[in-house]
Amino acid sequence: MIELIEQREPHVSLVAACDALGVARATVYRWRRPHDAGGSVTRGGAKRSPRRLSADERARVVETLHSTRFEDQTPAEVFGTLLDEGTYLCSLRTMHRILAERGESVDRRDQRPRNHHPVPRLSAESPNSVWTWDITKLATLVRGVFLNLYVVLDLYSRFVVAWMVAERENSALAKQLFAEAIERYDIEPGNLQVHMDRGAPMTAHGFVDLLSALGVDASHSRPRVSNDNPFSESCFKTVKSQPDFPGRFVDLAHARAWCADFFDWYNDEHRHHGLALFTPADVYFGRVDALSAERQLVLDAAYEAHPERFVRGRPVVRRPPPVVHINPHVPDAELVSVECFLRAPIEPATPVESTGRRSPAPLIVLPGVARQPSGDVHAQTLPS
Repeated sequence: MIELIEQREPHVSLVAACDALGVARATVYRWRRPHDAGGSVTRGGAKRSPRRLSADERARVVETLHSTRFEDQTPAEVFGTLLDEGTYLCSLRTMHRILAERGESVDRRDQRPRNHHPVPRLSAESPNSVWTWDITKLATLVRGVFLNLYVVLDLYSRFVVAWMVAERENSALAKQLFAEAIERYDIEPGNLQVHMDRGAPMTAHGFVDLLSALGVDASHSRPRVSNDNPFSESCFKTVKSQPDFPGRFVDLAHARAWCADFFDWYNDEHRHHGLALFTPADVYFGRVDALSAERQLVLDAAYEAHPERFVRGRPVVRRPPPVVHINPHVPDAELVSVECFLRAPIEPATPVESTGRRSPAPLIVLPGVARQPSGDVHAQTLPS
């Protein structure tokens, strides 16, 4: 950089050259100062410390540290050993400084290589192609005692396909929940991908082996990355931000009763912003086409009555996105939130007339003592 300034054309001033290259004129003046041939002055003009080791002394320190005797020892071990033998090459800090200048100030012991987890990238173009799930805590009236809400969401429709409230958080309950859900929805092997974070129930060998045996692909979030499973987190925020959310539950029965009412509303009545104000059940059961036609008739009538109120022309009904992504490849792609629930026999995914009829009553997987001899969980179907 300085050489370019010194070699500039005669008609180019020093000020212009420094401005063009982003170099301060003081730097140029400092480099123009004469240098001490003995090495006591640096190129920039600053005096070298008289305490600095000579080149031969530094070479001796490096040779000692690299010797077969000391190549596997720390500078502290080398320094102490040499002192006991009556040898002083330099201070311990200088040994560290010399190694750092050579890029050798690292742990010499074998270390486990750092894991590099790939970014999870998922896309759903239809219901039951990608599910996401997570567990959140529900506080009780007893200080320090929490219940666990398991929620499984369909990525494409935000439909809560399964949920469960339990006193414990473990892989046995997660296995029960997914075994029931996959059987009830008649998921064929190889057609479903389940995305989750890296909690203990999600990474347990028993749970991962169950998904593999059922032909389900497992996808995990990266460690300490909070937005790799945004749809489940968004659902939990919706749960806990409801006006009637108790904050603290009396017991397990209270939590299950409240969640049953909430998820019925969420799936069948909640106009989801990410679904163009359709409900998750509308998208999951393929009712969007029929409902869109009805909405368009309403908008057309409003436009015919007062066209001057629609400054952008005739309104068109918004529809849910055709593809929902987690960490899409396109940086500016809009992510869509997700939510789901476990239902009894599934309706065919074909357009139906909008009759206002609620979708089938849900099957809720509950913990108990009656299913397995060892005793953890059983399934119970709530009445309609």
